[in-house]
Amino acid sequence: MADRHLIDVHVLLVRGDRVLLTRRRDTNPLFDGRWHLPSGKLDAGESVVAAAVREAEEEVGVVLAPEDLRHVHTLHVNGSGAEPRLGLFFEARRWLGEPANREPEKCSAVRWFPLDALPADLIEYPAAGLAAYAEGRAFGLLGWVTGTGR
Repeated sequence: MADRHLIDVHVLLVRGDRVLLTRRRDTNPLFDGRWHLPSGKLDAGESVVAAAVREAEEEVGVVLAPEDLRHVHTLHVNGSGAEPRLGLFFEARRWLGEPANREPEKCSAVRWFPLDALPADLIEYPAAGLAAYAEGRAFGLLGWVTGTGR
């Protein structure tokens, strides 16, 4: 197992009862063509809120004010890549601009989905975060053996 953890931020752009998802273009066939939230890894020297703001603008072209982000879930994930991850999920209900595909080399589509009818081909990691968001759970584990922390 890797000796470090990555930190990811995920942005839930929520409009009414719908959430915005992006369809990935990925060299890894486990992820290619599957739906995901606008997200990314934390850069050196960057706060998690600054990372969420940056990722939303880079991926879907919307401008978020940090005060319009609300932390809604933390997910400790093992098995969604080479290293374990700590995923922080932020809800945004206000932003400037209309979401669009700003990274066509990494994304093949951008679409709104009802929170209660998400696509079957949603990647497990964001699916777990979205389920926790819908249930109002603040923390979760994914991919760890229950009771052992491994």
